[in-house]
Amino acid sequence: MLAVVPIIDALSAVSPAPAAFYTDSSAVSPEAVEVREAVLKAMREVEQSQALFAKKADAISDLRTLVDECSEEGWDGYGAAAIDRDAVVLAEGFLRALPDRISLPELAVEPDGSISLDWIRSRSRLFSVSVGRGSRLAFAWLDGTDSGHGVARFDGQNVPRRILQGIQAVMELQHVALRAP
Repeated sequence: MLAVVPIIDALSAVSPAPAAFYTDSSAVSPEAVEVREAVLKAMREVEQSQALFAKKADAISDLRTLVDECSEEGWDGYGAAAIDRDAVVLAEGFLRALPDRISLPELAVEPDGSISLDWIRSRSRLFSVSVGRGSRLAFAWLDGTDSGHGVARFDGQNVPRRILQGIQAVMELQHVALRAP
């Protein structure tokens, strides 16, 4: 086991994957449990490193705060659904999967328990992704007079290219019109 931990540490530092990637396993042997626990420990250590993961760690901390605030039915005073735990796992994976060059979104809980990830450049330039319980991500944008929406599949590790391009187009200084997929 001692030889495995340094390898896991190195892999986690290069490409931290969502916690669900390492916890969703059918392996039950003592060795498998030990490896899974070592991976999770290594990931937590990498995330705590401000040099490697500071902004994403802050965003994940914000997500966990939302979980605390919106974990009960009616959290908004109007009967909103409790935050969906599956959506939390997917949103965390999405945040981890975002390339470092992409700015991090503002986070909000939607009345149906989904999580909204919003990139807002101005009132007329924004991109929003809705993360629910399934792997399908609904997204929409407003870019000046151009607007649109779509759906893309998130595999838990790779942000769909259409979503990355949309975020970049809305957040860049120069005007790049988006087109419906």
